[in-house]
Amino acid sequence: MSLEEYKAKRDFGKTPEPAGKTVGGEGARFVVQRHQASHLHFDFRLEVDGVLKSWAVPKGPPLDPGIRRLAVQVEDHPVDYIDFAGEIPEGEYGAGTVEIWDRGTYELQKRESDRFEFSLRGDRLSGDYALVHTRDKNWILLKRSPKPQVTWRKS
Repeated sequence: MSLEEYKAKRDFGKTPEPAGKTVGGEGARFVVQRHQASHLHFDFRLEVDGVLKSWAVPKGPPLDPGIRRLAVQVEDHPVDYIDFAGEIPEGEYGAGTVEIWDRGTYELQKRESDRFEFSLRGDRLSGDYALVHTRDKNWILLKRSPKPQVTWRKS
């Protein structure tokens, strides 16, 4: 994956955001950043293929099963953005305050061109989630219901 779109939108002489680079290997971390820009939204990022695959989630990630949230895919971000928090200066792309709202690890369960299924282990988010592509850059982020536990009793 390329970070060209990410770099083209930023002046690294003015913004404290990391310039970063694509790294090898497959990480298994995620971060959710609360971003007070022109509109408050949450940036949901999964470490995949040496970059952070990123989605803007206007209403924040769902905490309960059955809740579906719009997630608009944005440009890939460098992996070192996973620790970024701070002020993006006025006049710069995404100007405003970025705070880390949650972070942790994830286990990828299914990956297709139009669907990611994964289990999150974070401070606020935990359990099974899915990102499902609908059209253009629009995806749906949802928390899946836990699989029922089947127990067998001997007769």
